[in-house]
Amino acid sequence: MGVVRTGEIKALTGLRIVAAMWVVLFHFRPLIWEASPRLQDDLAPLLNAGAQGVDLFFILSGFVLTWNYLVRMGPSWSTRAALHFLWLRLSRVWPIYLVTMHMAALWIIFTLHVGTTPSPDVEKLTAISYLRQLFMVQLWFEPFFDGTSWDGPAWSISAEWLAYLLFGLMILVIFRMATVTRARTLLLLAFIASVPPIILLLASGHLYTPWSWLPRIVAQFLAGALACAAVRRLRLTDRSQRIAGYSAILLTAAAVAILYYYDAHPVNGMIDPGGLVDILFMPLVVTLAIGVGSLPALLSTRLMVYGGQISFSLYMVHELVHTSWNWVVQEFHVDMPKAAQKFVVVGLIAAVVAGAMLLFHTVEEPARRWMRRMVDFRDVKTVRAELPADPTGKLASIDGARTLVRPVPRVPGDAFHWGPAMLCGKGFRAGFALLTARRQSPVTHRH
Repeated sequence: MGVVRTGEIKALTGLRIVAAMWVVLFHFRPLIWEASPRLQDDLAPLLNAGAQGVDLFFILSGFVLTWNYLVRMGPSWSTRAALHFLWLRLSRVWPIYLVTMHMAALWIIFTLHVGTTPSPDVEKLTAISYLRQLFMVQLWFEPFFDGTSWDGPAWSISAEWLAYLLFGLMILVIFRMATVTRARTLLLLAFIASVPPIILLLASGHLYTPWSWLPRIVAQFLAGALACAAVRRLRLTDRSQRIAGYSAILLTAAAVAILYYYDAHPVNGMIDPGGLVDILFMPLVVTLAIGVGSLPALLSTRLMVYGGQISFSLYMVHELVHTSWNWVVQEFHVDMPKAAQKFVVVGLIAAVVAGAMLLFHTVEEPARRWMRRMVDFRDVKTVRAELPADPTGKLASIDGARTLVRPVPRVPGDAFHWGPAMLCGKGFRAGFALLTARRQSPVTHRH
């Protein structure tokens, strides 16, 4: 067995909390501006584009899933492996999704019976809406994502579920492209794949047009997948990895500069200029994946990685906190001085973070492990293959993620199964040898 590049790229995990907080602050803008008009003058161009954090999530999703599954699902089609993949994705997103969906439904019902200000989503509390959201297909029937989900951010999970269902076929094509295509060509194709939403934005001036969510998820997810295939083929020197780390800083600065430039110099007819920064997301993800030091090192710190781990819970719970506070203000006619409003905003964001931590440790991780235990990993036979690398440079690790995997010794017979034979004689020795070999294997997979 050859070299299999796998494992967690910590810088990309840390990037997730940046994208999630960008979305959170985007939704909290009215409260922030009201509490501090000065911040509005300073941060409006940056926070007004916070919705683009979702597009960054789409690219990250395509990249990370391809990183984990390209050589496991790409060589040949396996229905069992595809179903196994889908179940693992369900175990990752469904528990928090279901909890926040039902929390949102209970909140809507609460506003019906308490106070005089019912939630505007009351009319959407129907059986059909429930079933569509339960199976994460609510977005597939609507040209716009607004109002499709009781918990607002859940629309993007419905979009990602569509990408997951297509992933099994997509990875077959990308694997074959990657085996015969140079890394720089794959990067070019990834860049081209990310362009359609930008073209639609330049044509209409609006980021949100009928069915615009569909090219956003397809283009960005595919761009991330192709970029990952390119990264897997790269052979990098230490110097090129350091340059990639500095390039990530330059790309981030360029994205911020674009936002402030178009705020100072608006283009006639361009309503959503913030969407233009999407063109930099794919190169940013690539440079963070292969870079070392500077920004990749910052995003790889323990605090940022933990933030990335709770980012999904934070993303799903923040709008519940936001809408609840807005209801309180409207229902009880809350009017506070600016100083008090600042404390409230900080407190609400702290509540979002605390709620995300609570959901991560009590729902997301336990439920994920529980659902993973439902599938028998022995029943899924995945073919591992290695892509040929470009014949330039020297092989270097990516945050320790490029790992040499040694083949696990095969145990003769049925020794893996914990039966009576495992408790004595050759069965016990064979099982112990297998467990020892697996314990020595350095690779762990997070889905």
